[in-house]
Amino acid sequence: MKIQKFKFHERGLNRFFGPLEAKIMDVLWNGAEMTIKDVQQVLEREKPVNFNTVMTVMNRLVEKGILQKRVEGRTSLYQPVLSKEEFFDIQSKELTHELIDEFGSLVVNHMLDALEEVDHELIEKLEQKIKELKKER
Repeated sequence: MKIQKFKFHERGLNRFFGPLEAKIMDVLWNGAEMTIKDVQQVLEREKPVNFNTVMTVMNRLVEKGILQKRVEGRTSLYQPVLSKEEFFDIQSKELTHELIDEFGSLVVNHMLDALEEVDHELIEKLEQKIKELKKER
């Protein structure tokens, strides 16, 4: 599941989704299977949103492979295909590969420069990963 448009200047889910898509995904990642009406009611706590709009966006997310739809009688239940953590893991991995493919070692250098701004534990994990890669070769 590759997200086609990554928005660098956005934050969180808005990097991968439109505003309503992001809100819908956030609702579904915070709950169990839900109907369109359930999602609409949660969204309306913030501001009014049309049922048909929510339905259209949720069905597009199904078409994109982000949500899965299960029909039970006359009720359609929706849930994310992946957990939020799995989604971010896959997307960040895909983005990293694309950046390295396009910019090569320049990206690695910038990532290393950025490590100065992170915690010590992350640097230790990176060192361990490098040791593992060296053993494999």
